[in-house]
Formats: sequence, C-alpha cells, structure tokens
Amino acid sequence: MRIGLLTPSPGHPLLAAATALLTPRHDVVALDPATAADPAAGELADVYLLKTRTPRALAFARRLEERGAPVLNSAGSTALVQDRTAMAEVALAAGLPFVATATEASLAELAARGDLSYPVVVKSRRSRRDDLVARVDDPVRLAVLAAEWGGEPVVVQRFTPNDGWDHKLWVVGDHVFAGLRRSELAAPAGTGTESLPTDRLPAGWLDVVRRVGEAFALDVYGVDLLDVAGTPLIVDVNAFPGIRGQSGAPEALAALALHTAKGAHHPRMSPAPQPVG
Repeated sequence: MRIGLLTPSPGHPLLAAATALLTPRHDVVALDPATAADPAAGELADVYLLKTRTPRALAFARRLEERGAPVLNSAGSTALVQDRTAMAEVALAAGLPFVATATEASLAELAARGDLSYPVVVKSRRSRRDDLVARVDDPVRLAVLAAEWGGEPVVVQRFTPNDGWDHKLWVVGDHVFAGLRRSELAAPAGTGTESLPTDRLPAGWLDVVRRVGEAFALDVYGVDLLDVAGTPLIVDVNAFPGIRGQSGAPEALAALALHTAKGAHHPRMSPAPQPVG
C-alpha cells in the first residue's frame, strides 16, 4: 500500500512512529502541500493523512478527494472545526454538551460595547496556532486584549467554574485515548499531559466523544472536556491532534490508514456546508 502524509512535519512523533510501523511492508510518502506539485494529475496514494490545516493544504486535499482519493480527515471536516462558530452550531444541533458560544465581528467592537457579564472566555473565531484564548474578568483586561487583537473576529463563551483541568480525549478510528492537562486558563498553569485510563472516565463520556466524530464526520480527532460536577462540557474539537505520548496511538493510526487504503474503512465525509467568515 502507498500512504501519503500531508504535512510539513513528517517527523512529528505520532507520524514518525506510525511511519516506522508501516514502512517494512508499505510505501509512506510525505508531501508538504505548501511546496508539493498540484495533485491534479499523477499517481495517487491509497490513502492520505491530513495533518495540516492551512488554506493551501485544505485546497490540496480537496483536489485529491475530487480525484477519488480517501483523505483522513476530509478537507471539509477539517475546515469545519477551524471555525469555532460553526463548531458550536454543529455540536449544539447534534445535542452535544457544548459550551454556549456567541460570535463577535471583532474584539474591538466587543470592547467598545461594554455590555459583557464577566468572567468570560474569549477566543479567536478561527482556530489556529498561536490564536487568542484568554479568560477575561473585567473591562481592563478586555481593553488590554483589544489593544493587541482589536481586529480579530472572536467568539465569547461564559466561563464555567471547574477544577482547572482539561480532559483531553483523542480518537483514532475505534480507539480512544485520554489525558489530563492543566487548563491554560487556570492558575497555576501547568505543562505536560498525564495519561488517563479511559475506564476511569465517568459513565457516558466515551459515548459523548464518539458522537463528536459522527457529528463532525471526523476519523482522527481530539475533544477537550471540562468536568462540571461529573457532567462533561465540550469546549473544543480539533482535527488530527498530535496525541503525544499515548501508548498505542501510532499503532491505531497505522491500522486505520491500512484499513482505509484497503477499502475496509470509508472516511467520514462532512455533510455540513463549508464554514463562512
């Protein structure tokens, strides 16, 4: 089988470990969509793993899909969860316990109105590396952020009191991995993620996480949950996360790639329209 990695970083620990498992018998080729030739022609791989979210990468993946190549995750689903407004709409429409989310055209406009009820969490509407994610407790903090991020389209979420830990759940096909990480909004902030056996999760949490994959048509994804008195509250969904340090994750990814390449698994294709804005 021929497996294509759509990424500028094939040495990422998850991809590198999965590649090491596959290469004894299969051909793994890394393609950086930022520099690779247009995929309108040429030999196709049996499956592509999309671990990059730039506009060029998504366009590259869509062209592969148009030619009939399976892509994990699809370009449409990957783009969908980059838009936090669309993310909230899809999750709430599916009956998932997602944090209530309001959208603002810009942080400057939000600050100028002065009608917030604090505390809130303010995030960039478009999820990306080094985007804005901040707890805001008063107008002074909001003004400081607006001075730096004034033109940024944002979403606003009511701050939910919690124990200060994010439950990180990652899904690769049928396999679920879990960890605990100190929230970046908590004090003191922590580093690193502690592995968490999935059998220690409260009843029903795994079902919620699997429903996320169905709602967003994702095969490889992460879900960030808060524990609110034993009830899960989803605060973020992301496509193809790093899943660092999780025993069994590279094996699960290699198996999913092969099953998809053989036609035993069909990638979920997003039924939702492309996000706007």
